[in-house]
Amino acid sequence: MNADQLCRQYLDALEESDLGAVTGLFTADGKVVSPLYGEQPADQFYAALFGDTSRSQTQLIRVLNRPAPDAAIALHFAYRWTLANGETVDFEVVDMLEMVDDGRIAKLTILYDTAPLRAAHEKSRRR
Repeated sequence: MNADQLCRQYLDALEESDLGAVTGLFTADGKVVSPLYGEQPADQFYAALFGDTSRSQTQLIRVLNRPAPDAAIALHFAYRWTLANGETVDFEVVDMLEMVDDGRIAKLTILYDTAPLRAAHEKSRRR
């Protein structure tokens, strides 16, 4: 699978809140570093994210691919996040994917400006 296909599978799993599909893209000990959720094992991060989400919509902007031996992918996309309380927040995201030789994600670091969404997220979690 090439970088574009991997990124499309990832975004599809994110939009569908498909925990099995998204965690299947990671190594067994894969982790996610998030501005809102901190550093967590991938399965715990996505379970928490999907629990806080009523809908996700993504629009791919670009994929940057760095080949082995230090394989990494930067996935830039627009994200419309509808929180569990129904509030919607739009923002752009860059996910940095550190890859292993078999094409799975070892670590995903999420980069975005939290200012537009932090208050909405905190309000939603207090529901």
